[in-house]
Amino acid sequence: MASDGGRKQFWKRSGAKVPGSIQHVYGAQHPPFDPLLHGTLVKPGSKPPTTPVKLKKVSTFQEFESNTSDAWDLGDDDDELLAIAAENLNTEVVMETAHKVIENHSKLQEQHKFQEEHLQEEKQVESVELTSTACGDNRLVKSISEGHTSSSSDNASENTSMQRSQSLPQTSTPPLVSGMADCNASVTPALTEREASRLDKFKLLLAGPNTDLEELRKLSWSGIPKRVRPIAWKLLSGYLPANVDRRESTLQRKRKEYFAFVEQYYDSRNDENHQDTYRQIHIDIPRMSPEVLRLQPKVTEIFERILFIWAIRHPASGYVQGINDLATPFFVVFICEYIEEEEVENFDVSSLPEEVLQNIEADSYWCMSKLLDGIQDNYTFAQPGIQKKVKMLEELVSRIDEQVHRHLDLHEVKYLQFAFRWMNNLLMREVPLRCTIRLWDTYQSEPEGFSHFHLYVCAAFLVRWRKEILEEKDFQAMETRL
Repeated sequence: MASDGGRKQFWKRSGAKVPGSIQHVYGAQHPPFDPLLHGTLVKPGSKPPTTPVKLKKVSTFQEFESNTSDAWDLGDDDDELLAIAAENLNTEVVMETAHKVIENHSKLQEQHKFQEEHLQEEKQVESVELTSTACGDNRLVKSISEGHTSSSSDNASENTSMQRSQSLPQTSTPPLVSGMADCNASVTPALTEREASRLDKFKLLLAGPNTDLEELRKLSWSGIPKRVRPIAWKLLSGYLPANVDRRESTLQRKRKEYFAFVEQYYDSRNDENHQDTYRQIHIDIPRMSPEVLRLQPKVTEIFERILFIWAIRHPASGYVQGINDLATPFFVVFICEYIEEEEVENFDVSSLPEEVLQNIEADSYWCMSKLLDGIQDNYTFAQPGIQKKVKMLEELVSRIDEQVHRHLDLHEVKYLQFAFRWMNNLLMREVPLRCTIRLWDTYQSEPEGFSHFHLYVCAAFLVRWRKEILEEKDFQAMETRL
């Protein structure tokens, strides 16, 4: 007790600011005491200390500890100050001040909420205006290209603009798709967070001066967003170079080269030695998918030229039934660069400007040619490539699902009977067009996607529907199922 009394006497004698005592704070958060309300707390003539009084220097740690051990205890002085303050506080003033604070806070909250709603409305209006402006600009470009006979200078500027849009990104949005991106956004469903993230990754990768093709393949393996698929396919197929500065000149050169072939060879379609080829092409085109698209005269004309020119320039194989299907995905993907409709199959292709159609035709021809370069032995005499792949598929299924393999063998179902078309048409007759396009995203990401990787996809089909296959007990039903 004696020591406690000594400590209290120490704090009372000390005029310095020490921890544990109540000190009057003057500043922004604690305004000065009002003499009318706190008259007894502020003595007349007294002034707040301007500089703190320095504590007496403690010689040892033991002395310091004994002097400050009760620093955070509530002493008698503190109780006296609190009691004095409570007696002199005006309750009415306190309540009035509290009500004002609450009222002001409520007003500020309402004002802040109103400002946020107003800003959100402005952003929505601005977004709609930008979308309509972008779509309007794109239509303006198309209308100019339609009226290309107006002047040679207009033609030159339009050609430069079109080619520049094909070349690729100098900004975060690839020029190839930037003209259509906002318009497509207005007619396509909103992207999920994952889809938006993937699209940003593609745009960032394509925006550089030299596209990293290896990284592009890694990203594309899991699917390519629709907005960047045209340029990604052209890069993955090897049609366009990775260097952005070379793309415009490459497009100009390749398109001119294709139409030089058309001018040189297409008129010979009625010659005696080419009549059979042209007749077979003319018969096969109506069998293509999708039906609505293939029945358009303009589409038929484009595909006849593409397939005939390829057959003339590849005499080792010539035209073989099934090649006609391989041009369709490229044509549909590249046409999406210029239209807003989600369903391309229902779009009137003849409504596009002639120059745009020529670009789509040339690009489709060259990309199809790149694809066929890797699987051309599928279409040479006796089609050895397909026969080899069917044999490899049989060996693969026997290893991964022996039960299915034995079931097919038991009912004398030969792999060549159902897998020949799978190899010849790359499953285009078995799956919808949109699924084929997605599948080709992965095929083009693989070094030999259309040949070796395609085998594993075919094997996956058999394993996926193994239950249905095993339920079939006769040859005819199994052939129909497959």
